[in-house]
Amino acid sequence: MRSLITGGAGFIGSHLAEVLLERGDEVYVIDDLSTGSILNIEHLKTNPEFNYTIDSVMNYPVIAELVDRCDVIFHLAAAVGVNLIIEDPVRTISTNIRGTEIVLELSVKKHKKVVLASTSEVYGKTPKVPFCEGDDLVLGPTNMGRWSYACSKAIDEFLAIAWWKQYSLPVVIVRLFNTVGPRQTGRYGMVIPRLIEQALAGEPITVYGSGEQSRSFAYVKDIVDAIVKLSEAERAVGEIFNLGSDEEITIGELARRVKEAAGSDSEIVNISYDEAYEEGFEDVLRRVPDISKAREYIGFEPKVKLAGILRKTVEYMRE
Repeated sequence: MRSLITGGAGFIGSHLAEVLLERGDEVYVIDDLSTGSILNIEHLKTNPEFNYTIDSVMNYPVIAELVDRCDVIFHLAAAVGVNLIIEDPVRTISTNIRGTEIVLELSVKKHKKVVLASTSEVYGKTPKVPFCEGDDLVLGPTNMGRWSYACSKAIDEFLAIAWWKQYSLPVVIVRLFNTVGPRQTGRYGMVIPRLIEQALAGEPITVYGSGEQSRSFAYVKDIVDAIVKLSEAERAVGEIFNLGSDEEITIGELARRVKEAAGSDSEIVNISYDEAYEEGFEDVLRRVPDISKAREYIGFEPKVKLAGILRKTVEYMRE
């Protein structure tokens, strides 16, 4: 197989590239390094089956050439991270929607399979927990930039399903919940690397809001393995899948676990959302996936629990 990964120098994309190379694929990566890093793929450059292009997913001719060369496209390129979404909403919306339009439009011409990476953010303020793929999406008001990312990724999903229904483009959509592991950075607001950075530096470990909000965290290797399996499953075409862990923890407790795992003497402090992000910022109280559909289709089961995730991530960041 020849595989294209958009956003392939990112945290998840670089791990996906490793897995595809291990199974014998010829792998093509494109990334503009806006949130990815060349260091994430440095170790892959010696592999003759690995090819990378530093450019944007918005560059139509370049994407056209790469799509022509490949059998399957893993579309991971997106503006990500709460900090970036708040600071640069225009880029968030345009990159996510226009980038996906380009990938789908070019893929349908040659009938290439597309695996679209979406996000748990699309569920918004849905009150029902755990989140199921068929649940209603409940988003906040349009004057709050925090919801622009969720809305743009929901539109990506609508576009992908529309191309599947109208033009029979084979698409698979994966909604990724909090994914963690080596190479992830806290620079854009990802909570576990941010907390670990603070703990290792002896700085205050900052918990936003009350700390009673809860999340579930999955190890990156478990997630990319599932993405690859779904790309191979013919009956997954036209379907949406939650990928994540159903092991729930409050952010306050997470901070305590991070402090312990890092062997840190840092103080845990709470700061308001207004101070951390923007005035009127809304957070989601609970975000936990129902992963029964992925279990049914590919036997998905997260192998690395939170304790292992924290241990591996602390070791990596300490190095």
